[in-house]
Amino acid sequence: MRLEDTFLIENKLGLHARAASVLAQLAVQFDASITLHQDNKEAAGDSVLGLMLLESSQGKEVKVVCEGPDAEPALAAIGQLIAQKFNEQE
Repeated sequence: MRLEDTFLIENKLGLHARAASVLAQLAVQFDASITLHQDNKEAAGDSVLGLMLLESSQGKEVKVVCEGPDAEPALAAIGQLIAQKFNEQE
């Protein structure tokens, strides 16, 4: 199964080190290949460095593509994490 959706980065610092680390820790919990795309860059969902190199800042949209048996719950969980601003206070 392959699913994708686009999410708006709303937290003030964007996809910085802590947010990337939280996202990567979430991504490895699913039996799915997770890739994030922004502009002409892409990164594996379980790669903290790759996610940081996307340079996703506040107000940018990121496309999340999930493939595999857990594609649906993985996409939902990542979408929820992004919507909750990576659980940050700001």
